[in-house]
Amino acid sequence: MNICEQCGYHLKMSSSDRIKVSIDPGTWGPMDEDMISLDPIEFQSGEELYKDRIDFYQTTIRLTRAIQTGTGQLNSIPITIRCVLPEEHACTKELFYVSILTSLTTGGVTASFGKRVIEQTLNKTISEGSQAAEYLFHKGLFNLIVPRNPLKGILSELV
Repeated sequence: MNICEQCGYHLKMSSSDRIKVSIDPGTWGPMDEDMISLDPIEFQSGEELYKDRIDFYQTTIRLTRAIQTGTGQLNSIPITIRCVLPEEHACTKELFYVSILTSLTTGGVTASFGKRVIEQTLNKTISEGSQAAEYLFHKGLFNLIVPRNPLKGILSELV
């Protein structure tokens, strides 16, 4: 699971490896495999063409795009892994929706949406406590920091 046995540090993990440890064996069915990463604006990052970076990563990791989507089972519960549409669809159908953030930088990005930043961006005053854990919990948000080992079990309990 890419966890240091000495200190418990969680090392980077590929999306394919994450799927292997999260989804029941033999149930993963990829979706949207015909979608591929392109470079329509011929973006250049430093000395390197973006297209060259796309080609390198597509060859190295054998995926045509940066994200995997599909269906599978989580402890025999049917699930879908998608990056677009599910939140809107889940809200209209009143379905359970889980977002799993796996990058160390995500917490910093989330924290940057403080009261002052929101007020300056929206030109509105937001109420005190609107970002408190209790308020967000009552609105349906909960935040768990879960090590990889028990994640599959905890997710299946939530679902």
